[in-house]
Amino acid sequence: MMIMTKMTKKDYFNALRAEVAGKPELVAFIDHEIELLEKKNSVKSHKPTKKQSENAVMIEKIYSAMESGKAYTASDVFAMFPELNSVQKASAMVTAMKNQAKATRVEVKGKAYFYKV
Repeated sequence: MMIMTKMTKKDYFNALRAEVAGKPELVAFIDHEIELLEKKNSVKSHKPTKKQSENAVMIEKIYSAMESGKAYTASDVFAMFPELNSVQKASAMVTAMKNQAKATRVEVKGKAYFYKV
């Protein structure tokens, strides 16, 4: 079974470039288009979205409120910060903290507990 990969614009331009190798004006045009694509990709803004920024602020609030050595469940965090609107959101926040190495996760009898690092 052959797996097909999707070609990018740059791939198509490179394929066309190989086909028109004897025509310098077409090669120059294709090189310019590839250069524009690379410039566009390098300039893309990688700043966080508004929601990501808000979540980062909330993670810092949660981290500051947690005591070292004390176990917290997502429900505990939600009780401390009702503005999260749900236990699921609280769970996402503490999981993000774990992924950022700000908290550790321990599971006891199927229940997740988070500890401040």
